[in-house]
Amino acid sequence: MPGTGTSPRAGFVGLGAMGLPMARNLHRHGLLAATWNRSPEKAAALAAETGVPAAGSLAELAASCDVVVTCVSADQDLLDVLEALLPGLRPGAVVVDCSTVAAGTAREAARRLAASGAGFLDCPVSGGTEGARAGTLSIMVGGEPEVLARARPVLEAMGGSITHMGPAGAGQAAKATNQVMVAGINQAVTEALAFGRAQGLPMDELIAALESGAAGNWFLSKRGRTMIRGEFPLGFKVGLHAKDLEICRRMAGELGVKLPLVEMTLAHYARLPAESADEDISALFRLKSDMFPGSDD
Repeated sequence: MPGTGTSPRAGFVGLGAMGLPMARNLHRHGLLAATWNRSPEKAAALAAETGVPAAGSLAELAASCDVVVTCVSADQDLLDVLEALLPGLRPGAVVVDCSTVAAGTAREAARRLAASGAGFLDCPVSGGTEGARAGTLSIMVGGEPEVLARARPVLEAMGGSITHMGPAGAGQAAKATNQVMVAGINQAVTEALAFGRAQGLPMDELIAALESGAAGNWFLSKRGRTMIRGEFPLGFKVGLHAKDLEICRRMAGELGVKLPLVEMTLAHYARLPAESADEDISALFRLKSDMFPGSDD
């Protein structure tokens, strides 16, 4: 591999809301060697901030790194990036994909890289932009144990929890499970708080009471107080969650099943104003509030 010593040289592809803080954490751990972004100005800005070069191409980035982390938006984006990386990947290199894509796409990615002698790990993450900034993401891993061992220092720089779920595709299956659960939590918290407000309850006091009991959860504690003020600070975009739930819908369909929670949440997201696609998923509180006559944001 091109790196020397025990620390792998890492490249990062995809400097969006999650990818940028993840790349910064790799830099803080002395691992980041190169970056690339479809919009080159983002990579140039990070280069100016950190001194880490922005690669001229994906093949150039691959040639200089032992581990390449990808964090892109959709299945075809991932496959396109892999094709562009392949000419530069050396045998023994590892591609770590932190995107959320279908399990079948992850298995296809692993097959394509195996032919070149490179390893692949599907490593979707959970924890939102807060976890990305703090380096405390929960990382669900699919792939071979020996490949995970080579990439572990890179994953440890970005996450607080790294769980090997099984072979290629298992990480994405775990993330799909996570996204179904996130939908349920979003539905429950936003609906319950809209109901509580309609009862005339003091909302700050209500949230404090709820988060200390059996109904307490991360989403209530991190988003409850902002949503009741009509504020939706970005942690996880409505549009991205809808995209992920479409993946869950397809995966369930392959088993001949429809998931009522997924179907309901997709229908509710579609009823939000178009601009809500770029807001945090707690914006669902708007829709729940509208169920109650005389409510306001």
